[in-house]
Amino acid sequence: MASSALKIAITNESFLVIIDVQERLMAAMPEGVRGVMLKQVGILLQASTTLDIPVTITEQYPKGLGSTEAELLHLSPSTVTIEKTYFSCVDENSFMADLRKSGRRSVILTGMEAHICVLQTALALQGQGYQVFVVEDGVSSRTLENKQNALQRMRQAGVIITNAESVLFEWLADAKHSEFRRLSKLII
Repeated sequence: MASSALKIAITNESFLVIIDVQERLMAAMPEGVRGVMLKQVGILLQASTTLDIPVTITEQYPKGLGSTEAELLHLSPSTVTIEKTYFSCVDENSFMADLRKSGRRSVILTGMEAHICVLQTALALQGQGYQVFVVEDGVSSRTLENKQNALQRMRQAGVIITNAESVLFEWLADAKHSEFRRLSKLII
């Protein structure tokens, strides 16, 4: 059965995207968001590295918004970072080239801002036939209302709204997985 029919994140079909988790943008988020975002996105980044899941990090106009949060870059120093000015990652040629080259059809989205870049990317990817997952505890907006509105719009459009722990355990699929013990410790 195809993974798109299953509606779960399957390791060998997944592609993780970390959208614009940048210094100055993070500083504009509500109190307490930074720690939660970095923890949840960090869990998925570490797991994707261990499980050989391709990762792309994007930066929206880094000259103005700063670089990707250093904590994330330290977790996966070899991950390619793509600079963009488009709000949708899909409009950035190098992003789509990397995604197509991977051959993966399930895209897991994290990052900021939920109601702008994450929303536009999710809807555009879905429009191109990709199965799209948005990690609710791994996305943020400057206001909770904007985040909730974006999640509602994406859900209504058929995007799968999930959380970091669900994605991690979907990737593992079985407590007998060789990396289960090590990766399950990330959520404690």
